[in-house]
Amino acid sequence: MELLPETKKTKILEAEVRLLWPKDNMEFMTVDSEGATGGLLCVWDPGVFQIAQCCSSRRFILLSGTFFNSFEYAIVNVYAPNEVRLRNKLWNSFVKLKKDFPKLWCLGGDFNEIRNICERKGCSRRDKGMREFNEFIESCEVSDMPLSGKKFTWCNSREGEKWSRIDRVLVDPKWLEVFNLKLWGLPRLLSDHSPLLVKEDGRDWGPKPFRVQNVWFLHKAFKAFWESCWKEANIVGWASFMLLQRLRTLKVGLKKWNVEVFGNIITNLEAAEADLHKLDLVAKVRKLDNAEKAKRKEVREEV
Repeated sequence: MELLPETKKTKILEAEVRLLWPKDNMEFMTVDSEGATGGLLCVWDPGVFQIAQCCSSRRFILLSGTFFNSFEYAIVNVYAPNEVRLRNKLWNSFVKLKKDFPKLWCLGGDFNEIRNICERKGCSRRDKGMREFNEFIESCEVSDMPLSGKKFTWCNSREGEKWSRIDRVLVDPKWLEVFNLKLWGLPRLLSDHSPLLVKEDGRDWGPKPFRVQNVWFLHKAFKAFWESCWKEANIVGWASFMLLQRLRTLKVGLKKWNVEVFGNIITNLEAAEADLHKLDLVAKVRKLDNAEKAKRKEVREEV
């Protein structure tokens, strides 16, 4: 395992950061690919993640610091090798490295290994690799987050006959005590791997009464509207009946108000994302003119 030199271990290259994102003030750290394989990228908002230390090798990037200046963490972006012997060396390196970075760990990425035979379909067994991987997880004292939306995360794209769950997120149990996290497998579009998304689940409760959109609560006229709609619902009857009818009246009013104020949010978002993607493709070929820059800024703000 090769760590960054001491001069780079605790400081991100700010000049490169400003060159890439001069307005958004984003920071990043990379490990270059080897031909068409490998390569790692971490991008973060310094207003959210405050980085105190970092290190890397060909197989990982480790960032250690605080989340909103309060929650201490160490995040590890992992790309494990294909060989069982080399993977085990990486696991041993992580166990040793955890002593140097004793904060609450979160490891995520392509581990190139399964935990049990049920996580593989149409592939050969690898009992030794599974055993060593499970021993590493136990030694590192981290929890394997359950995956929602997918059973497997990798597929051989051409034949579509081999499937594995080799991508995952491992977290210190304290993460799950502090944050209501859920791990989602996203659609596999450009790669033979499915992207993984870790997100707070506090506001994602499935279908909501009145089909509530969170964006409504950001509109300055929303409170006045629903108060007016509630008061103008002249219902006569016993208490539970009056409540039920007022809620039904409010639901009808909100659906109409949503269309008048916001339109179809999903359709509008898809259209704005498509416009932004087209402008980004143009920007890769040539510099955008002033009109295109203004349009791109407008579309980004809308998204």
